[in-house]
Amino acid sequence: MSESLRFHIVLPSRGEERGPGALPPFVTDLRGGAYGPYDQLAQIARAAEIATFHGVLAPFDAGGEESFVVASGVLRHNRWLRAAAGFHPGIATPVYAAKVSASLQRFSSNRLDWRVEVDLDEATARAQGDFLTGADRYARAAEFLTVAKGVWHEEGYTYEGRYFQVLAGGFAGPLAGGAFPRVHLSGTSPEALDLSARHADVHVFGPADDLGALVPELRDRAAALGRAPAFGVALPVLAREDEEEALAEARRRTAAGDPPAGVVGSYAAAAEAIREYAARGVTAFFLDARPRIEEIYRLGEQLLPLLAGPRKETEHAD
Repeated sequence: MSESLRFHIVLPSRGEERGPGALPPFVTDLRGGAYGPYDQLAQIARAAEIATFHGVLAPFDAGGEESFVVASGVLRHNRWLRAAAGFHPGIATPVYAAKVSASLQRFSSNRLDWRVEVDLDEATARAQGDFLTGADRYARAAEFLTVAKGVWHEEGYTYEGRYFQVLAGGFAGPLAGGAFPRVHLSGTSPEALDLSARHADVHVFGPADDLGALVPELRDRAAALGRAPAFGVALPVLAREDEEEALAEARRRTAAGDPPAGVVGSYAAAAEAIREYAARGVTAFFLDARPRIEEIYRLGEQLLPLLAGPRKETEHAD
């Protein structure tokens, strides 16, 4: 596929739609329930690697699986796939988050990414022990990322901030020298755009966001700081051979209570929608396709080839 575009699959955080730990419909478990929840996640990630996706996202979910645990399993059992761990800056100190990530980078040849979720709804945030609101959340996230990068890159690192303090910290020995995780951020508020201008490697928009206005604004904010983050989009997708088949499946899923997809249509139409996003500067696509194993293979076989281009042998190793 085109070297400028990267495709990722969103993993389930609470088990697939058919139930946590349930088998795919084409598999019969003759071992009497030995197939568990992680086996399902492992199959989804393996399907993504076989289908030549670039990575997976283990999203932050206050009531779901811990994303760093999921990401570590994905990284351990796949050779090329990147794994982004979604987390909230209030869950741990930036030093601890950096230490966990440094070990994961060592064990995975630097394939871990971060997906930092800043602006949670109030009930979820308070259930996590976080009572900050509004702009304070973004100020803390900026300090979190500053400190995490500081201890990662500098020995004897000291920081005195509003939310975090470090005295003579920093990694040495086996934890030093790895690549800092790619930082993925999101949001459309001025505070969110400012945070991404300073810290994001990739800013991920939603499918309904006004990219025509937001991409140039974020690009200008980042350029003023000497930075140039990439742009991504979270995109639910349901694609079939033709539009009629896709719409029929979408209606069936809506009747069953499933969430609607953002892109519904033929593989050719889905490819064209992705090209339109690419024309607006988007290079990273986080595809949410359900049920995942079946849809991953469909997209890998039918959609990604339509977006194919020259590909370097070393592409997966970055």
